[in-house]
Amino acid sequence: MYASLKSLLHKILPQKSLFKHELFLRSFYAMFFIGNNYQCNICLKKLRSFKKVGEDKLCPSCGSLPRNRRLWDILNKSYLKDSMTVLDFSPSRNLYRVLKKKNIIYTASDLSGHFISDVKYDITNISSADNCYDLIICYHILEHVINDIKAMDELLRVLKPNGTCIIQTPFKDGGIYEDYSITNDDQRKIHFGQEDHVRWYSVQGLKDRLEKTGFEVNTLVFSEAQTNFNGFDEEETILVCNKPSNA
Repeated sequence: MYASLKSLLHKILPQKSLFKHELFLRSFYAMFFIGNNYQCNICLKKLRSFKKVGEDKLCPSCGSLPRNRRLWDILNKSYLKDSMTVLDFSPSRNLYRVLKKKNIIYTASDLSGHFISDVKYDITNISSADNCYDLIICYHILEHVINDIKAMDELLRVLKPNGTCIIQTPFKDGGIYEDYSITNDDQRKIHFGQEDHVRWYSVQGLKDRLEKTGFEVNTLVFSEAQTNFNGFDEEETILVCNKPSNA
């Protein structure tokens, strides 16, 4: 039902209208999920259950996924400070909306046109001065970028000394797997899990590349009970990357 409704709305409404009226449209569907078993920590709506979409638990009220809710939890508890400068690459709409309401200087960037954004930065050639962001959010971006080393160089360049870049990608065990001769969408899906992905990272492999770029990297690993109240992923890994003060 959810997929059918989503497909129908995309056919009859322009994308800008969908983005503008998304929360209103979702409010009708979300009525079927009202309860007290869970709570989305982004929109704060209490739910009987999250909507199962594939392996994900989607909030029917705001559309957040487990990784969005985990990121918001981390940002709110540990990183967001008044008047700080934040750069966010291709943010989920639910996070974009709440971050725009915070007392921060928030810039969202997206090249694809599939996300709400303020600018269109190429992550391998960011149109910002050196040392200008306190915090950068780079969630599920690097697996799409062929020249990921250049992207990492750029993230380090525009980050302020002692600034933080929070990075996540899909991970697999073993080493990094990439093959740039694979350009067909169907083959990329087979090899990398999605049509527009160009590699699989391992946690250690990505950490090594980031450290060679000049970041100091801490690995955060989370484990949750299957019935956790906010619908986080049961197992999740996030890399917190800091720019040294002398970089």
